[in-house]
Amino acid sequence: MSIMIPFDNTYARLPTAFFAAQSPDPVRAPRLVAFNEDLARLLAIAPGETGEMAQIFAGNQVPEGAAPLAQLYAGHQFGQYNPQLGDGRAVLLGETIGIDGQRRDIQLKGAGRTPYSRGGDGRAWLGPVLREYVVSEAMHALGIPTTRALAAVETGEPVYREGAMPGAVLTRVAASHLRVGTFQIFAARGDRANLKRLTEYAIARHYPEAEGPMGLLAAVRDAQARTIARWMGVGFIHGVMNTDNSSISGETIDYGPCAFMDAYHPDTVFSSIDRMGRYAYSNQPDIAVWNLAQLATSLIQQVEDREAAVEEATEIVHAMPGLIRAHWLATFGAKIGLREAQEADAGLISELLQIMADNQADFTNTFRALSGDAARDQFTDPTAFDGWASPWRSRLQAEADPVAVMNAANPVLIARNHRIEQMIQAAVAGDYGMFDRINRALSHPYDDQPDSADLMRPPKPDEVVPATFCGT
Repeated sequence: MSIMIPFDNTYARLPTAFFAAQSPDPVRAPRLVAFNEDLARLLAIAPGETGEMAQIFAGNQVPEGAAPLAQLYAGHQFGQYNPQLGDGRAVLLGETIGIDGQRRDIQLKGAGRTPYSRGGDGRAWLGPVLREYVVSEAMHALGIPTTRALAAVETGEPVYREGAMPGAVLTRVAASHLRVGTFQIFAARGDRANLKRLTEYAIARHYPEAEGPMGLLAAVRDAQARTIARWMGVGFIHGVMNTDNSSISGETIDYGPCAFMDAYHPDTVFSSIDRMGRYAYSNQPDIAVWNLAQLATSLIQQVEDREAAVEEATEIVHAMPGLIRAHWLATFGAKIGLREAQEADAGLISELLQIMADNQADFTNTFRALSGDAARDQFTDPTAFDGWASPWRSRLQAEADPVAVMNAANPVLIARNHRIEQMIQAAVAGDYGMFDRINRALSHPYDDQPDSADLMRPPKPDEVVPATFCGT
């Protein structure tokens, strides 16, 4: 049976200023190593024979109905504006409408050079492809808005980074690939006509209830505020929150130098290129506000009454810290057993985080252990926990079934960085057993899994992965 993908493309019908028509570059010997059957069903995709799917998801065959293209955008990278970026190694095959009625993009990452490659080879090596597959699916299972992984294919060709690496292509699915940087490039060029088209397109696709550019800005703010708070709640560090990696849908996008914290510390950084800690765990809410301000600056350019637009946009952006704070309080309140946390509970939460940082407590295991009787064992000085626990237990007396609240908010399992690295090393050697096992375990992260106790364990000193890399 031939694979059937029910494409219904809209982005390709925008003016050619938005993209470059671009087919994927074929590869030598594609081999399908992962296919997400659950996601395929959601997308109404009928799978085909394995060899055929390898050809399609490697980019060797363009499926019927696709309209392949590379999207154009700009962006602030570590605070510095780059006037033209774009899909340098990705090709958008097209869009589908799933069985849930939602429109989604299907994109190949690592599909070869495009007009926006800026001297790069347009390829990806196997490690980052498997990392994004695992982490994006783990985030989905955690209930956090995210792009997802449909397929991973080995190309049979080497990719040269610090040495020769096995090449691979990831098939990524997203609500869209519209970014803050997509708006920035037209605003910076003074192209108000296409900026207006883009705004209208984004509203129709994502926020049909929004009214005009400022309505879009407010909707993006609300979506991103919720997502950032959820990141914080699972100890996730994106690692490269540039405006070209800031999705207007509110989805988490671009899993490069990302990681989940083991021992809690608010200044934790994993990205090898983030030498100043701009995108540290605790800075993520502030960076989200900064990115929204860049979107506001772009959207304002199309409004005739500029002064009124500036005033309205300023009000929208200035409200974002309070929204993130409210979502953070609700998220962390649930993590300590509170169905409806109050502002007065913020001190209790902050105190716990402080003693966790002081005692090198594992973020995930400590919060999960709160619903049992072993939480104090997570601390180098258990008496520090005892001092906090007394007022906490008093607070819980007013709550109905706080254990159920905590277990629904605190995962048993996260995609631990050292296990991902071990999985990648095994896959490079041809063993995908750990890849399959980790994906299965992470697909239900809130359930107790006695057989996955080793995946819960923080890294030993010799297993710590201190830095992650972009993979480009």
